[in-house]
Amino acid sequence: MVEEEIRGKMTLNQPAGHLEADESLIDAVIRETQEETAWQFKPEHLIGIYRWIHPLKGDTYIRYCFSGQATQHNPSQPLDDDIHQALWLPYEQIEARQADLRSPLVLQCFQDYMAGHRYPLDILHN
Repeated sequence: MVEEEIRGKMTLNQPAGHLEADESLIDAVIRETQEETAWQFKPEHLIGIYRWIHPLKGDTYIRYCFSGQATQHNPSQPLDDDIHQALWLPYEQIEARQADLRSPLVLQCFQDYMAGHRYPLDILHN
């Protein structure tokens, strides 16, 4: 999890971001996790693909949720500007802090992971 400031409010989210030009989805997951947590991440499974429409702005968000291994931490690496810290929280604590989650997709990803949803990465084509 990352604790990030969004419009002056502290929220909890999974590392997330956008694709850069000519970047694969897997490369983006690895890069965004490194930038936001200072952890190297090795994706192993796709948990799900989610669509959410922001209730106030009307913007549509698509989220790809991955599971994998955090393999190495670089404590001297600065995090992205809006990220305050990376957090390791048990599921029960995440569930109890739903009001602090960036969107309902955060909890849905964890629920699907806990339910055993796992898809091979080779279903993604570049």
